[in-house]
Amino acid sequence: MSCQVLVLYYSRYGATANMARLIARGVERVEGVEACLRTVPAVSPNNERSEPETPATGAVYCSEAELRDCAGLILGSPTRFGNMAGALKCFLDGSGAIWSSGALVGKPAATFTSTSSLHGGQETTLLSMALPLLHHGMIYCGIPYTEPALRTTASGGTPYGASHFEPMGGDGQIRDEEAILCKALGERVASLARKLL
Repeated sequence: MSCQVLVLYYSRYGATANMARLIARGVERVEGVEACLRTVPAVSPNNERSEPETPATGAVYCSEAELRDCAGLILGSPTRFGNMAGALKCFLDGSGAIWSSGALVGKPAATFTSTSSLHGGQETTLLSMALPLLHHGMIYCGIPYTEPALRTTASGGTPYGASHFEPMGGDGQIRDEEAILCKALGERVASLARKLL
């Protein structure tokens, strides 16, 4: 049976996309599990899609079928006032048919975020993304303190999920400990997805 973990994210300046690629590498550390890297289109102020059907570069947009059929889900967004970005929220708001079918019930899920201020709401953003996952009946997993990098990181990384801090105007590079935690989160969700199949 195919086991695919969906790494679904929205990224504005590139740091969240960089995290998503690291998380996908962690997913693929688990034998028999494949990472599916997808994004969502930006939205206009009135919450309508404002991007072309196919992105010019990077990951392709997530389809309803890819969300419905994933064995696990890792959701990422930059922090927007302590919450997920509107583009990701808009995508999740459109998942009512998947919710009513119960397709995601019992599958593992996790979240990740990046922010430009150290105390800019990393943890609240992670938890804001967890809420719709819990409504879908998913099993939320964070990063346990048995992961040594969680105890030594001075920038990003929380027990609620992977995170990255970079001041405005940075280059989007993920620090070593943040990268370790991204990969660990991907591997953890992939391992759980494999066991729960």
